[in-house]
Amino acid sequence: MSWLPSLPDPASIVRIFKHTRKGPPMNTSNSSPVAQSISPERVVRERYSQAAQQREEALCCPVSYDPRYLAVIPQEVLDRDYGCGDPSAYVQPGDTVLDLGSGGGKLCFIAAQIAGPQGRVIGVDINPEMLAMARSAAGQVADALGYANVEFRSGRIQDLALDLELLDGYLAANPLKSAAEFGALEDTCERLRRVNPLIAGDSVDLVVSNCVLNLVPEHEKPQLIREVFRVLRRGGRIAISDIVCDEPVPGHLRNDAELWSGCVSGALEERRFLAELEAAGFYGITIDKWESEPFRVVEGIEFRSVTITAHKGKEGPCYEAGQAVIYKGPWSRVEDDDGHVLLRGERTAVCAKTYDIYCSAPYRDHVIAVSPHEQVPVAERELFDCSRDRRRDPRESKGAAYELATGGSAAATGSAACCSAAGGSAASGSSAAADSASCCSPGAGSAASEPCATADSSSRCVPAGSSESCC
Repeated sequence: MSWLPSLPDPASIVRIFKHTRKGPPMNTSNSSPVAQSISPERVVRERYSQAAQQREEALCCPVSYDPRYLAVIPQEVLDRDYGCGDPSAYVQPGDTVLDLGSGGGKLCFIAAQIAGPQGRVIGVDINPEMLAMARSAAGQVADALGYANVEFRSGRIQDLALDLELLDGYLAANPLKSAAEFGALEDTCERLRRVNPLIAGDSVDLVVSNCVLNLVPEHEKPQLIREVFRVLRRGGRIAISDIVCDEPVPGHLRNDAELWSGCVSGALEERRFLAELEAAGFYGITIDKWESEPFRVVEGIEFRSVTITAHKGKEGPCYEAGQAVIYKGPWSRVEDDDGHVLLRGERTAVCAKTYDIYCSAPYRDHVIAVSPHEQVPVAERELFDCSRDRRRDPRESKGAAYELATGGSAAATGSAACCSAAGGSAASGSSAAADSASCCSPGAGSAASEPCATADSSSRCVPAGSSESCC
């Protein structure tokens, strides 16, 4: 779980030239304006170097992992695991997974089994002792699984573009002889980020982390979140387990080396964590787990474990495709991360991009998707104004010429009009009704159970006497 360098270390020189990408500044309401008198990197490095040698119980919360995935992991790794949650539960088969602050590799080895041989897992850490343990165990895990899909890389999680082992190689071949050469080192760092990035942009399906973000220096946390956004593919997700606090942390607690290195005083205030994710461009941000029992209580401030999930992919232009969504409830109205307001039971017009987002996790269980009767070809779609919300009239979805009639007023047909939900015979006329002997079949080969009243081109039947129409 640790991620900080041993000093002195040639790679540590890069801290002079930390790559700071442009982005919104972090709201400092999470902490006191008093400057930190401790070095977060130094105190964390020292504590986790020791924790790599001997287990330290104070650095972890009780977490239950699926025992199926622990059998292939060396006991040394299990004994040196420090975390506060289990983000491996969000891994899917075939995922490319990035673990921030991978430590001894436990989370990576669990994710490797869930992602499977078609997936890939990358762990990033900067503590040499932890990296050595993880790399040593990787071969044993691969032998046990029958495939190797895990690798561990050296880097700072708030600068995922800079490969510190490549930088070490450059410094070994080109040792600095004077301060005048710092400029050349900075140019080299930029070239490495651009040409040989540690983690390329748009390359990862899922970013996970277990109790690590709180260890990052306060002023670098916004950059860290932007880096996570950068490396994710469109449609990518995060599952971050970490410690948060319910009140701002005062300066004297932030300057407590034990509390900072113990995953306490570096915690983000819970509301600020979510705000930073939103500012970076994530959507569908969800507190998926929130421990009611605090991990620590210090001066009345509660520090607890949470697991936050979020998604990337709402960037890009908006096009009109005649689509709408109906919010199911139970709230009377809700607002998404782009300011779209959905009213319960109301057909709200949305662009094609938003429609696809709402049809996917985490929204799909909360809305009814309404597509137009006639699809709008992609080449014919015009720009959609997402800055305002409007109702989608049902006639827009059905089309002005929609005159399909159903029900008992139409001419009756024989039993041949019966349709099957599994693809059986469909009604021959759009307004035909079947007699009471005609039945819907809920599946291929199923016996008739109810009289069939109507059917449409979707081959879905509705029982006679029902107020429901075919759809």
